[in-house]
Amino acid sequence: MTTKGVVGTVAALWRFPVKSMAGEQVDQVDITAQGIVGDRAYALVDSVSGKVVSAKSLKLFPGILDCRASFVETPWLDHPVPPVRIVLPNGDTVTSGTSEADRALSAHFGREVTLAKAAPPDFTIDQYHPDIEDADPAGYRDTVVEARLGAAFFAEVGQPSPVPAGAFFDLFPASVMTTSTLKKLGALHKEGRFDPRRFRMNVIVATEATGFVENEWVGRELAVGDAVRLKVTMPDPRCVMTTLAQDDLPDDTDVLRTLVRYNRLQVGTAGRFPCAGVYAVIDAPGTLRVGDPVTLA
Repeated sequence: MTTKGVVGTVAALWRFPVKSMAGEQVDQVDITAQGIVGDRAYALVDSVSGKVVSAKSLKLFPGILDCRASFVETPWLDHPVPPVRIVLPNGDTVTSGTSEADRALSAHFGREVTLAKAAPPDFTIDQYHPDIEDADPAGYRDTVVEARLGAAFFAEVGQPSPVPAGAFFDLFPASVMTTSTLKKLGALHKEGRFDPRRFRMNVIVATEATGFVENEWVGRELAVGDAVRLKVTMPDPRCVMTTLAQDDLPDDTDVLRTLVRYNRLQVGTAGRFPCAGVYAVIDAPGTLRVGDPVTLA
């Protein structure tokens, strides 16, 4: 069991201005009870179905991970979210808040979409489940299933939501992964590339520990730097997104198979999921910086 004390340092910080698009690696971010400022601030919404666009849809929106999103200026605490600039795989660039943006994005994906700043009240996606045994406790394989996320998910199950209505987070406002988990996975599947980009985490913690150490952090608190406190809530269940090609990373379904085989964990009452990293809520806000010490309480 991991004991109290310093467990590592912040190795990398990521925010994702547009859900399911490539994100921004930054040296410093502000974090509030609602998450990292600017994280998942925008998303595409299918104009016909009303569903939020996700790379988990896979067959409907291929290549969305290769769209690169960045803010035109740094998002600040207690300020309106700035516009976002999106570079499409063909090199075209669009900026939020313009009519050209929705037209260009719709043309690119071949479906009518809008770039939204708030999730619909019934935040729903179409999620593809790959044909991998035990990847889903409900037994879904090679099929698309409608799934509610964010505040809509918690309303459906009758629990208080850790994320506000309108937020585009899947379940919780922050996510953390250690370098030890990435190294462990790489050792288990040597032909794979367990790059942090596959997992889309907010905080990567460099640690000298070995194995899936953050599994033992659930229910405990992480102190990061001078002020920030993160309460670890649950392991992070993984899905088809970890297997998808993006930039120089190839398609690799064995990424998910490796997690199924070596780190399938019980998640609440929902069943056993392949997991990597953990979700967290923010007990104390502040500023996160690369190099900050990370202490386990």
